[in-house]
Amino acid sequence: MSAVPATDPRRPAEEAPAPSSIDRLTGLGNEERLREAVQTIVTERAADPAPFAVGLANIDGFKPINDLFGPAAGDEIICQVAQRLATCVPDGAAVMRIGGDEFAFLLPLVFERKGAERVGQRLKDVLAAPFDLGERSVRLSASFGFAIHPFAGAAFADLMKSADTALYRSKRRGRGQITVYSSEIAQEMKRATQLEQALRNAIMAGGVDVHFQPIVDLRSDVVVGFEALARWCDADLGYVSPDVFVPIAEERGFIDKLSDMLLRKAAEAAMDWPRELFLSFNLSSAQLTDPSTAGNILSIIRSVGLSPARLELEITETAVMTDTEVAHTIVAELRSEGVRIALDDFGTGQSSLGRLRDFSFDKVKIDRAFVSRISSDRVSEHIIKAIIAMCEGLGLEVVAEGIEDFAQALKLKALGCGLGQGYFYGKPIDQRATLRAITERYQDLAPVAASA
Repeated sequence: MSAVPATDPRRPAEEAPAPSSIDRLTGLGNEERLREAVQTIVTERAADPAPFAVGLANIDGFKPINDLFGPAAGDEIICQVAQRLATCVPDGAAVMRIGGDEFAFLLPLVFERKGAERVGQRLKDVLAAPFDLGERSVRLSASFGFAIHPFAGAAFADLMKSADTALYRSKRRGRGQITVYSSEIAQEMKRATQLEQALRNAIMAGGVDVHFQPIVDLRSDVVVGFEALARWCDADLGYVSPDVFVPIAEERGFIDKLSDMLLRKAAEAAMDWPRELFLSFNLSSAQLTDPSTAGNILSIIRSVGLSPARLELEITETAVMTDTEVAHTIVAELRSEGVRIALDDFGTGQSSLGRLRDFSFDKVKIDRAFVSRISSDRVSEHIIKAIIAMCEGLGLEVVAEGIEDFAQALKLKALGCGLGQGYFYGKPIDQRATLRAITERYQDLAPVAASA
């Protein structure tokens, strides 16, 4: 394995660091070395203070790679990352490894946000090239957080806390993001922490609700099922969008508790529907990396009494790509028990056709981005037409999402799309309103819990 020597010239200190401040795997300095170097700069500039920057980088998706290829391959990647970073940081800067897949930077000549962002972009580009693992290669990305001394903290601990806050914000925004700490970002993260605690309390109290949006057969406009959607209105925070609170649950590691509660509520509601109506429920990317997911889902619906044949689970291409092997096992186990699997947001991923080849799906949901333009954009119309034809050849059902008006519905019917959902057919409504709507359509409705 390759490593960066402890006497690398990019280190700002004049003396070689002590062995206790060296990372054994990479030869870089460790957190102790970073602390010493920061204190040295602060002392040197005490008479004439000048800003400088520290930064953090975290490799995105390193754990699945490490699990897939083994710890030796993981160590080799870490060493290659270390080499790349050490060879491309600006003059006078230093790189340290302070955690498993986390690196730190000391940037004495970076004084403000734009300079830090330029460094971040440079490092990000360097890490975008494939990493060599003998006969195999892998691609990775990294997220970055920077903090400027003394504005983001005069003491070392405060400065690193600010850099970590910036890094966390980058991770929340997705892969390969760059953030420089500011007071606005601190407020944003403070609100995220408040939301997290309130959400945890709401989950414990069963305070996150489920609403249901109808899915219709476009050939007859008859409702054939409902998609379960999470809704949360907090007494203090007010209405919080699922686009906000679901990612928080994923990032903070309690999406499984949220999902379990919502699935149980949705399944209990579906027990009062006619047995021919199915329940559609979304799985998160985190759940598709957990081998216990299939067993957990089956246990919940069995405890409620809902037949697996009435459950449909929606997964996105991005989710299955996080850990393909585990996701494949989960999907296969669920389908073997009669649960149907739908590929959601089809057409927005980079290799959707590959997913159709590698996984066994029952249904494809066309992303609303295409549906919204079907009446005005010939390209979107042709894409939808091609998807429908392809799915027909593969024996897959097709659902068009986000149908907003009669013109879109009419066009989709003409193209042969089988199923659809959207505000034109009904907005998401709560459990009681859903049951009333079903009862109006099925006058002889009776509870079906005993036979569902």
